[in-house]
Amino acid sequence: MAVSVDLNLPLLDTQSSDFEAVFQQRLHWSGDTDAGIEERVRGILSDVESRGDAAVLEYTQRFDRLQAASVAALEISADDMAAAFESLPVAQRQALEQAAARVRTYHEAQLKANGQSWSYRDENGTLLGQKVTPLDRVGVYVPGGKAAYPSSVLMNVVPAQVAGVRDIIMVVPTPDGERNLLVLAAAHLAGVTRAFAIGGAQAVGALAYGTATIPAVDKITGPGNAYVASAKRRVFGRVGIDMIAGPSEILIVADGTTSPDWVAMDLFSQAEHDELAQSVLLCPSMDYIEAVRDSMIRLLPTMPRAEIILASLNGRGMLVKTRDMDEACAISNRIAPEHLEISSQEPERWEPLLRHAGAIFMGAFTSESLGDYCAGPNHVLPTSGTARFSSPLGVYDFQKRSSLIGVSEAGAQALGPIAVTLAEGEGLQAHAEAARMRLR
Repeated sequence: MAVSVDLNLPLLDTQSSDFEAVFQQRLHWSGDTDAGIEERVRGILSDVESRGDAAVLEYTQRFDRLQAASVAALEISADDMAAAFESLPVAQRQALEQAAARVRTYHEAQLKANGQSWSYRDENGTLLGQKVTPLDRVGVYVPGGKAAYPSSVLMNVVPAQVAGVRDIIMVVPTPDGERNLLVLAAAHLAGVTRAFAIGGAQAVGALAYGTATIPAVDKITGPGNAYVASAKRRVFGRVGIDMIAGPSEILIVADGTTSPDWVAMDLFSQAEHDELAQSVLLCPSMDYIEAVRDSMIRLLPTMPRAEIILASLNGRGMLVKTRDMDEACAISNRIAPEHLEISSQEPERWEPLLRHAGAIFMGAFTSESLGDYCAGPNHVLPTSGTARFSSPLGVYDFQKRSSLIGVSEAGAQALGPIAVTLAEGEGLQAHAEAARMRLR
């Protein structure tokens, strides 16, 4: 059904006196969770920690309307996942296989690049190094029901498996018992160890604390709603988490040479996620910006999720005329977007200027959607400006590092006096004596 296009997307100019005020207002997003959600999540987690399976079963029946005699009855068997994979149409099965292969190839290269143990010996024969080992067990939260994302299964499970994680536990809500075959097929293909048809804060609690049926994990990754995000925030410290994700974002730095229709659709691709998603275009040409806006008005009625796109663009979108491409890159660094497209004939010229982004998509043919599904790099990316200090999900998120120290007798003579002096300076006499006893 076509919607009327009332696009109130501001056209900003960095040289206007009110640019900074409008820019900051559109950029602002509060990550604070509703107090009511926080309180309900606190109660759910406390209940799951104390009552285990019984609480998980109760909340699954309440929120997902899924009746089961036990949590064990909610386990999705390996045979179920394999059957889901085999039941897919050939085109879907092949697309899933090809995407999984590319994601695996990328993360295997990542592992070889910087995921290995290393050591060396100093001049006294002391061994120093680092031992890299995978986590034992991780939990992957996958949205279910209408918001079912098999791509999220690949992006969370494949790097965990490549890293060497032994047990990968997937939780996925199945409201009213509705199982998404693509999600189960992706779980089969990626290598999920066990899967359970549960979701929400109770699923996060079960993974964090463990129940009689669901084993406790070391880390929880994967996207979810406000309840899931709040629960992950609360269990952090008991287990590791990947990140607290905010609304999806795309920023396009354009030189005006790409088809306006392509850029308009790329802006739509993030706006269609939800009303709080942000789509931003930075370009030195106002004529081009207006052409993109015209494309948006023309194409928007053809979108099935047009109402969501319109709300997102009107609420948080921006079309910004910059002095030049250099200024566009500088503003992009201020925003530190989740997805950054360099829609230019010379992306290699501008890429060195772009320091902060979750993922950088280079050139007109590199649509953000290719990265979401099948290019290979991970699509779990930092949002809300956190790309200034954090990174995409990867093999390294499923590994930990242990320092290796093997001091030789000669090394103890060289290092001992240093340790004694510093330990005594800190008033820690046992530390000093432990080092002194090893001196000749």
